[in-house]
Amino acid sequence: MNRLQNLFAKRGVTSIFSSLSSIVIGLFIGLLLLFGFNAPYAIGGFFKILNTGLSGAYNFSKVLYQAAPLIFTGLSVGFAFKTGLFNIGASGQYTMGAFFALAAAIQFQMPWYVAVLAAMVGGGIWGLFPGLFKALFNVNEVITSIMFNWIALFLVNLLLANMPMMLANYWGAANPDRTASVATANSNALIPTLGLDKLLHSDYMNISIFLAIGVAVICYIILNRTTFGYELKACGYNRNASVYAGINAKRNIVLSMVIAGALAGIGGAISYLNGPVQYVIKKEILAMGFNGIPVALLAAANPIGIIFSGLFISYIQIGGNALQPEFSSEIINIIIAAIIYLSAVSLLIKELITRIIRKKKNEELAESENGDLPNNSEGVAKQ
Repeated sequence: MNRLQNLFAKRGVTSIFSSLSSIVIGLFIGLLLLFGFNAPYAIGGFFKILNTGLSGAYNFSKVLYQAAPLIFTGLSVGFAFKTGLFNIGASGQYTMGAFFALAAAIQFQMPWYVAVLAAMVGGGIWGLFPGLFKALFNVNEVITSIMFNWIALFLVNLLLANMPMMLANYWGAANPDRTASVATANSNALIPTLGLDKLLHSDYMNISIFLAIGVAVICYIILNRTTFGYELKACGYNRNASVYAGINAKRNIVLSMVIAGALAGIGGAISYLNGPVQYVIKKEILAMGFNGIPVALLAAANPIGIIFSGLFISYIQIGGNALQPEFSSEIINIIIAAIIYLSAVSLLIKELITRIIRKKKNEELAESENGDLPNNSEGVAKQ
């Protein structure tokens, strides 16, 4: 029992256990939903969710392709979490990053690395505004970032409608409601594959997943091994105390949101600087930014953990796409939604485990102190 208690006393183990608990419960709820919708095919459908992502090179490449932007939006949300901010505007920052990247690639014929840098700038600008409102006027960043999600969506739609070169029909395609294929408009803007597309026999495969992993490691180092990261987290834990200690809290709040926006912006770039994928002009906020929230929550905002949670969310999405025709394509969205809600419960599970361990330690300490009292009193009596 003491070994188990000592194991769960470690913060990392507690976080992993609480996240895995949420995933298991969420998948169980998904199984019950499958039984409710179409009982004869429930077990088969459930196994499709669990094994489709590894059933072939093509499906595996799609898992990695979708995981990369998920990791970036998860890092965006998680980085802000670590500094005490809730960046619910990752979707708008992702949208602006996608637009800046596509504009650099198609309109200005820039290479892929310039397009990615442009996406960082676009996402960073869109993170700047909520950061300024929070730092200067103490306006809740949730409110401003939600508003800027919609502003980003309609602003990008407006800009694309007035930039004919950006649209597919300018390049001979019959789709005026979407951007041109980057492969057609500027093949130099495609993210390099380094032969991975041939290895996995998929046009989706490129080095995006390795970029995401590299950036996640950099974020971890910044937050945990640098003075700048310490100052950011100090502002998140207690803004007033950090100001008293001489930290410029307003500057750090703005920088935190700019960095978070830049991370989401890169996610937008790598989603669309890919041959088969085009940006579609529509009136719905892109879901990728919101999907970064459960990715961050499942990983307890740990940048390294976000790599694995991003891969997991992508994996079950690919599995859900294989459920048709026995189940509607929307069923996987319901299952993911259940996991999203339960990912918030993972924080409660973590807190519950921490309290239980603390209580056990206090009881053991009290017992040991009570056990020493007779010996102490006996020693006093002899003296």
